[in-house]
Amino acid sequence: MSSDSFKAMIKSLRLPVIQAPMAGGPCTVNFVASVLKEGIIGSFGFAYSQAETIRSELSAVRQMATGSVNANFFIFPALHAPNEADLAQAAQALRRLDIFDAWSTDHRYNPQLLDQSMQKANTAPFFPSLEDQLEAVWSVRPQLLSFHFGLPPSWVFEKAHSLQIPILISASTLSEALVIEGSGAAAIIAQGIEAGGHRGYFDAAASLSPHDALTTLDLVEEVSIHCKLPVVAAGGIMNGQAIRAAIDRGACAVQMGTAFLACDESGASIEHKRLLTEEPKRGTVFTRAFSGRYARGICNRFTESMHDRPVLPFPQQNTLTGALRQRSAQIGDPEYQSLWAGTGYSQCRTESVKELIARLEQNYRISN
Repeated sequence: MSSDSFKAMIKSLRLPVIQAPMAGGPCTVNFVASVLKEGIIGSFGFAYSQAETIRSELSAVRQMATGSVNANFFIFPALHAPNEADLAQAAQALRRLDIFDAWSTDHRYNPQLLDQSMQKANTAPFFPSLEDQLEAVWSVRPQLLSFHFGLPPSWVFEKAHSLQIPILISASTLSEALVIEGSGAAAIIAQGIEAGGHRGYFDAAASLSPHDALTTLDLVEEVSIHCKLPVVAAGGIMNGQAIRAAIDRGACAVQMGTAFLACDESGASIEHKRLLTEEPKRGTVFTRAFSGRYARGICNRFTESMHDRPVLPFPQQNTLTGALRQRSAQIGDPEYQSLWAGTGYSQCRTESVKELIARLEQNYRISN
């Protein structure tokens, strides 16, 4: 599917908005269906999902709503099992957290869960098979396919093109955008430094370079100047005025995630939603401690305590911290959950998807 066809899809929307794919819980079937019903693109974050879940959720949302659906996946790096010393150091960094003693004392956490997480982090496969995941996509055929952390293999482009499914790929730098330009993708998602969640660097070992830390608007403008593909702006876009500003700088659309997290239909945890709407002074921070790759989230005790402590590579660190994050959500403790959010999260409101889209539309039209 050509870039022109993708741009035509965007023009058919109520607003030039793609609800961002967010792996790990927020993008439930009901949530995505609610987005589709309001006339914008709804997305699933299928990074860690197995094929049967992907097939089931894509099929289910089709029964609930019409519209354009985006299925998003990670490009995982090739990995070997961590050596014993690295695994032991990363696990010990977690054991040193004060919460382990407190939870063990009041029986809210079973210390054996960390041992089980260590075993999982040390056992292949370390992530789902992209080929298996995409078999579900080919069978259900969503309107869009997108990737984070790099380019998919050439066979993915060939198959998607044969099914007329456009591919979008995230770029956090101009150099990454130039690689995407020649790949066969239909559009570039320009991820600015304000964006919540994982920084989309192609290089899993990349550090946070001030040279590459462009704001969303600056990155959109730079990519628009040097690349011919349509550009989707992502990062820190929280209202209609910001949508308009991104369009004025060269974007054909925007991708918004944080703005949707506190919506009634979102699958984010109750604690996550509460901090988004009630604790703006916490701010956000980039951390590798939850997953092994840099991701922006709301500051909590975990991000503070784990600063500069040893971690495993992505996604093995994500597996290692999995039981801790899940248990934190189960008992309603936000201090040890990965509370991904962009820099503008203080603008989040407790509202329905319908109310959010109506507000965005009103502000967008006024700012024209």
